[in-house]
Amino acid sequence: MNITYIPTPINTSDIELSSELKQLTEQMARNVHDIWALGRFNDGWTYGLERNDNLKKHPCLVDYDELPESEKEYDRNTAIETLKLILKLGWKIEKK
Repeated sequence: MNITYIPTPINTSDIELSSELKQLTEQMARNVHDIWALGRFNDGWTYGLERNDNLKKHPCLVDYDELPESEKEYDRNTAIETLKLILKLGWKIEKK
């Protein structure tokens, strides 16, 4: 199989999040982590000091607050880019 994958995400660099949506990103990042962790746990993974795919151990299977800043930043970026994409596609996000 000779498949060349070239990621082509929608450019959201022209979208600026409001201060309210910026505050929402931390809650979204926490939820992104929890969804990822729940999926791992459901697949039989447990916490381990080092990642080991054979033993299904992962050091990030901890509460969001215990994650290294680099991992939190990964989850935040997912949340930010999701919100920016929604706005870029013409949707409106407002709090009830």
